[in-house]
Amino acid sequence: MKSILLGILASFFFAVTFVLNRAMDLSGGSWVWSAVLRYFFMLPFLVIIVMTRGNLKPLLSALHSRPLAWLGWSTVGFGLFYAPLCFAAAYGPAWLVASMWQITIVAGSLLVPFFAKETAGKSWFHKIGSTLPLRGLALSLLILMGVVLIQIQQARTLNGKDIFYGVFPVLLAAFAYPLGNRKMMEVCGDDIDTFQRVLGMTLASLPFWFVLSALGMAEIGLPSLNQASQSLIVALSSGVIATTLFFSATDMVKGDVHKLAAVEATQSGEVIFALLGELIILHGAYPTLWSLAGMGLVILGMILHSVCGSEN
Repeated sequence: MKSILLGILASFFFAVTFVLNRAMDLSGGSWVWSAVLRYFFMLPFLVIIVMTRGNLKPLLSALHSRPLAWLGWSTVGFGLFYAPLCFAAAYGPAWLVASMWQITIVAGSLLVPFFAKETAGKSWFHKIGSTLPLRGLALSLLILMGVVLIQIQQARTLNGKDIFYGVFPVLLAAFAYPLGNRKMMEVCGDDIDTFQRVLGMTLASLPFWFVLSALGMAEIGLPSLNQASQSLIVALSSGVIATTLFFSATDMVKGDVHKLAAVEATQSGEVIFALLGELIILHGAYPTLWSLAGMGLVILGMILHSVCGSEN
């Protein structure tokens, strides 16, 4: 139950990302700097935390021992997760992007067979049949139905370009985040703690952020002071606090695929937190009845997921 509570608390701090990314876009800020600055600002805080705990040297040794694994999966888990999410913020309110993001819960369930050690060497079909968490997947599909309801009303007002730019980047992010997170749990094993893993993934994903920042500098120029200050808040809230809470929750249950899926389902709490933030901070438009019904399904799915995960 502790892992579920940590996951819900993480979803609150994650929701700050959706609200402030939308705020930065509405004020004319570039999605490139919204993405890049979060990870640049995260770095010194994480270095201080890990150094204070005396764990920097073991982390650097781990990075040195498997550099390609760290580089590749950190780029997937952080780069291909957050850059598309910031890009999508230009094409919808915070609560809409947060709702679409809940597809990551379904993605997490679908990825389970590819991480099942007990079926190593078995056929692909055997992996699917013996390890796919069917009950968890059914609850994840309930959440997905809620996402569809939320999108129905919005789809009537969007053209093909808006749908492509607002939906497909979030789909990419929804699969990249659990994939990168789970692969890095395999790489780290029990030798690296949560703070070390977040710092290690931040360091290993820096080449991606350097390339993106160079493109941003060439195309847009430097970010404004307002965007930089909001990105600092996102870095602390979502990048340091939320990521550490969520990774701590997943570390607690990494040996149980059902409980891991339940922890990942707590991210749907971001929907309600993002909605409240959009209404209170940005004075955004209220969602329609269809959207509210969809949110209800998303939250119901999260609760059932969490209950079932706790029972397992």
